[in-house]
Amino acid sequence: MKKMIFLLLTLFLSFVTTSIFAHALWIETAATGKVGQKQPVKVFYGEYADLGRDSVATWYSDVKEFSLWLVGPDNKKTQLTLSPGLNYFEGSFTPYQNGSYTLMVSHEAKELGGTTKYHFLSSASVSVGNVAPALAQNDNALRLHLDDVSSLKAKKAIKMTAFLQTAAAPKKVVTVFSPVGWSKEFYTDANGAFEFTPLWAGRYVVEISDMDKTPGHHNGKDYKATWKGATYSFEIK
Repeated sequence: MKKMIFLLLTLFLSFVTTSIFAHALWIETAATGKVGQKQPVKVFYGEYADLGRDSVATWYSDVKEFSLWLVGPDNKKTQLTLSPGLNYFEGSFTPYQNGSYTLMVSHEAKELGGTTKYHFLSSASVSVGNVAPALAQNDNALRLHLDDVSSLKAKKAIKMTAFLQTAAAPKKVVTVFSPVGWSKEFYTDANGAFEFTPLWAGRYVVEISDMDKTPGHHNGKDYKATWKGATYSFEIK
């Protein structure tokens, strides 16, 4: 009987862990903006592979208590005010000059998944005045960088680079999710770069993860590893 209970508990924890791994935070906003014009921003949580956006009431642990930060052309970092919707949080900012603007989320869930700490990260760039996204603005521990917003067109190759801490992240699996439910895995090269060609118009979410097996202490509990999951979202015209 004890063996059966242990087996059921193990299976349950495995299901919970798998479910958390499949979920991610992502930011939705237009890739370009205009000086003086309000730029709407929304943050979702769920499984984009299934085109799913979870109700805010069911978000894992304290993930809904995340903070959304904006870094502008002057490198000033500002926290944006957010309001909850049914399955998202929304806010906005108004570009004050031409340049690159970076939106970022970095949130460590309060609860552990078994003995694993979960760190949800997301970023998106807004280019104002035909400029390239600024890599230096994003200080997330795990992040994806889009080289050029002018490449966001159907059937045109998109180049991105993955970074872990301060260095490029080579030989990492990156998953691209399309607006029609199609997804595909890619591997970053020795310089952390990869590219793909979107076939359809609509929003894409790109995900990357990292497992750090350094143990530690988090909110009164010991953990054996930290899972980081980062996303970058953009719309193809």
